Amino acid sequence: MIEKIKQFMFKNLFVVSKQPVLFRDLLEANCLYNEGMLIDPAKLNFRYRNRRFYAIYALLCFIVLTLFVWILHILFSKFEADLHISVIITVILTACVFIGFDYFRVWTRRLISLELIRAAWRVHFPYFPYEKYSQKIEIIYNEAIKLEIPRKDLEKYVLDRLVHGISSDK
Repeated sequence: MIEKIKQFMFKNLFVVSKQPVLFRDLLEANCLYNEGMLIDPAKLNFRYRNRRFYAIYALLCFIVLTLFVWILHILFSKFEADLHISVIITVILTACVFIGFDYFRVWTRRLISLELIRAAWRVHFPYFPYEKYSQKIEIIYNEAIKLEIPRKDLEKYVLDRLVHGISSDK
């Protein structure tokens, strides 16, 4: 069920390019994701569908707020609450809607980023599972940056270090 919701969101909220993610962009995106940073959508070849994004968020807000208002209506009618309380709650709910939009946008961006990193990982590192090797490759990539390895030699350097690291562990 959750997987279907994720696929629905990816299909309707984002446009993903058919171009493959470049090796260096994958390494950089992996490092940023592991550090908890947001990744530039251009690095992973996706963008937002803004109108659909607003429409889906509005639908989610409508569903949640309808239930919330219905519950509050029942409570207020039982206790004959003061009008000032309902005004204050309205202000708080309005703030939550706008703040929630930013959280929703960041949450979906993190989901699509992880999904695209894993898809690119299967292309560039088919024999190295993402969960096991993402941290190791992040360390190797950071070393390559410090050593100023040229872009054309980066893939060879990373794979050599990874294979030698695995063979020395055994």
